[in-house]
Amino acid sequence: MILHKLNKLIMSNFPDFLNLILDSEKLIAYGGLTLLLLIVFAETGLFFGFFLPGDALLFSSGLLCGNELFEVNIFVLLFSVTLAAFIGNAVGYFSGKMLGKKLFTKDDSLFFKKRHIEKTKSFYEKYGGTSLIAARFLPIIRTFVPIFAGAIKMNFWKFSLYNLIGAVLWIFTLIPSGYFLGKQYPELINKLEYFVLGFVLVTTIVLIRGTTKLKAQNRLK
Repeated sequence: MILHKLNKLIMSNFPDFLNLILDSEKLIAYGGLTLLLLIVFAETGLFFGFFLPGDALLFSSGLLCGNELFEVNIFVLLFSVTLAAFIGNAVGYFSGKMLGKKLFTKDDSLFFKKRHIEKTKSFYEKYGGTSLIAARFLPIIRTFVPIFAGAIKMNFWKFSLYNLIGAVLWIFTLIPSGYFLGKQYPELINKLEYFVLGFVLVTTIVLIRGTTKLKAQNRLK
């Protein structure tokens, strides 16, 4: 039912769909827990999910739950979203594993460079599972890290361990933060858009700094 409604909205008016995606409160009101789980799953496991607002959505769901505007038990929310995040990464891993050979043999193009795959492999070999955990808190990167992990054929059980740790830390940091703030300061619900903007600004700055640092390191090699 939720998927049918969402598909109808996308087909009839894309600007409205984009507005819904960027407005965490409306999104949760529109699709409830089901849509929240689908978005977390898509952002953490599917190529096209990189644009979805994971961090802001998790915090918003906790804030709304604390305000009792999201009628879901906090423990059900935490464990179901953690499961969606874990399964999403696992799907990303297996899709990367299936596409692995194609990724390594694919010709260079505007958006794809073979050296990026090789550097990703070196990154995993150097930092191990820590990279999988840290990636949970970085939009865009968290979408593609499990896919690359599968492509370089990282041991699945090792991947699963760090996948679980990363999912738990990510979910149990953002949702409870929103929840307890919502409980203590119910009026913050009226400033939710500022929190969302803050998440966007912080993650964008982190991504820009990381990209700039990586480019500088590459120039020195």
